[in-house]
Amino acid sequence: MADKEFYHFNPETLAFEKKKLTFKEIFKRAVWLVASALSFSILVLWLSFYLFDSPKEKMLQRENNELKQALKNANQRLDMMDVVLTDIEERDDEVYRTIFEAEPLSRKAKFSTLYTQSKYSDLNPKEATLLLNEIKEKSDQLTVRLAAQSRSLDTVMDLAQKKTEMLSAIPAIRPLKNMYNITSGFGRRYHPILKTLRPHTGIDIAAPKGTPVYATADGTVARENGGSGYGITVIINHGYSYQTVYAHLSKKVVRSGQKVKRGQIIGYVGSTGLSMGTHLHYEVLKGGKYVNPVHYFYSDITPEEYESILKSSQEVNQSLS
Repeated sequence: MADKEFYHFNPETLAFEKKKLTFKEIFKRAVWLVASALSFSILVLWLSFYLFDSPKEKMLQRENNELKQALKNANQRLDMMDVVLTDIEERDDEVYRTIFEAEPLSRKAKFSTLYTQSKYSDLNPKEATLLLNEIKEKSDQLTVRLAAQSRSLDTVMDLAQKKTEMLSAIPAIRPLKNMYNITSGFGRRYHPILKTLRPHTGIDIAAPKGTPVYATADGTVARENGGSGYGITVIINHGYSYQTVYAHLSKKVVRSGQKVKRGQIIGYVGSTGLSMGTHLHYEVLKGGKYVNPVHYFYSDITPEEYESILKSSQEVNQSLS
């Protein structure tokens, strides 16, 4: 390859003179030019990427900031939902205790282990992704708790229905209207024939023959007969372990298997069976055990009337049957 001719200015002669460059000199100059161009390009790129944001980068940065703010707002809303749900859970517990006289659902029943088994480490540990992880975890926890609370409310509705049925099954009124005293009360009383103290499993209420006798609670007339000497008797099974007995009737107006409502006439006062006079022998059984019927007279009498009935029932006298 022939050497290239170049002109250069000679300051001594003040004229341009020809100068021949060798291949080596030409190569060095070319390398120097390429290196300079490359260095300049790198400098420009560095300035562009690290000192100045492009319009696209500015848009992405703005969107990223908006996303992080949205995540923070969502996280705050979840915290508020947690406070509200906690209050609902506490009130739900109080409903169980005060209304249904039952223990609330256990924490094991309310809180599933679903959210504790979930994995929240699948995202990179950056600010936005950490917030997203926290939101995912809180959302799962709230979902589980809301589902448990829904089941709890279903249970409350069922208990409320049963509570209404149970209240209807309690023998809460007097079997005779305008009844203000007890002829013979519950407990040990003198037997009318043997004249000895014996257990009296109910109360005796003196009344004229034909006085209407009322069912004291909702229930079904039992198919069983009364005890020995009880005469014409009506026995009602009320459910929830309650049973009432109405003995020595002159007549009954209900049949075995018939459903009756509280306050419904089931018969009339008489003196059938072993009886010393017209009266109603009334018994209340709870769980198969005899209890004092007077303690259940609370739905249709005043406190003063209750005190009068209770006082008369406590006298140790002779029973009428």
